Amino acid sequence: MRAYKYRIYPSNKQKVRLLNQFNVCKNIYNTLLSESKELMTTKKFEFDSLVKDIKITCPSYYYQAYSQVLQNVSDRLHKSFDNFFRRVKEKKSGKKVKVGFPRFKSRIKSITYPQSGFKFLNKRRLKVSKIGSIPIVLHRTPRGKVKTMTIKQNKAGQWFAFFSCEAETQLVKHPSAEKIGIDVGIEHFATLSNGKTVDNPRILIKSEKRLKRVQKILSRKKKGSANRRKARFILARQHLKVANQRFDFLHKLSHRIVRTYSFIAVEDLNICNMVHNHHLAKSINDVSWGNFIQMLSYKAVTCGGQLVKVNPRGTSKTCSQCGTLVDMPLSKRTFHCPNCGLVLHRDLNASFNIYDRAGLARISTPVDDCVRPSLLKATVVEAGTICQKSL
Repeated sequence: MRAYKYRIYPSNKQKVRLLNQFNVCKNIYNTLLSESKELMTTKKFEFDSLVKDIKITCPSYYYQAYSQVLQNVSDRLHKSFDNFFRRVKEKKSGKKVKVGFPRFKSRIKSITYPQSGFKFLNKRRLKVSKIGSIPIVLHRTPRGKVKTMTIKQNKAGQWFAFFSCEAETQLVKHPSAEKIGIDVGIEHFATLSNGKTVDNPRILIKSEKRLKRVQKILSRKKKGSANRRKARFILARQHLKVANQRFDFLHKLSHRIVRTYSFIAVEDLNICNMVHNHHLAKSINDVSWGNFIQMLSYKAVTCGGQLVKVNPRGTSKTCSQCGTLVDMPLSKRTFHCPNCGLVLHRDLNASFNIYDRAGLARISTPVDDCVRPSLLKATVVEAGTICQKSL
């Protein structure tokens, strides 16, 4: 499955129709949730029949939305119940998770056309049922069979269309045979096992001054006023700019890495637990390691490469040459082994250990192990060695 995102520019009348559909879907969702509590039902086919009964009560209102859009609302509620029961089982098994029973919604941010109700008129127009012909920036053609289309509005007031397409997997041979281990950090965004480093752009830190100024302007506006609404959009656009800068950096860096190296080893980090450290939470969220590793994962598959996640435990404390454990607090940036005398930067030492552990790691890409058996054999690395020739 591939997802494509396009910017759309609905007219004022079309925006009103879209927002009306959002409100209809919100009311349908809340009504279904209320009925499920009374009838004690969580089955999808019962939700679908309830949607039909609800539409009969006020046809002039509920028929503003496309029929399959309303059926998708029942599917969303069914999935939320499935997730609720899954978390209940996880909590009973001992995991520390919040159960989170489905809540009533004050607003809905998107609507989904699961099967039909939309089509491309040309490269500049998208026809949507109950909405009309919407201008679209089709900067690239979707590949594969379009399965669903989702229309969403972000907090900055911009509208987007998301297409989920089913495409055939094409096996591609990577042109390079180079392998690499990557250690992500805050001092340097990434340290590669060949000695190269990628500077941390610190995008949020550099934009904080502007964000604070705009936030202060917003806080001084009277609640409910038109000026406050304008200031809120200005703040949302500023946050959107920061996010766009971050994703632009991550996309370019991940593309460059997967094109250069056919085998990539990274740490399997538990970022949710790492951000509990209030001294580093802002910096960890700013570098966005999770999105970076996710981009590497799916881009490596399309380029014919492989990505391996290894156990991160002790990668910074273990000597990459002799395996000796050394106490390494975060303030200590240079690794000095008392046993073999190895002296190097702690992040470079960790990248060597990540590279060495990749021989025992499981393939994390969604491609079967039998697709590229030659690369699987090449991943075996002798533990405790630096393997400078292969880097």
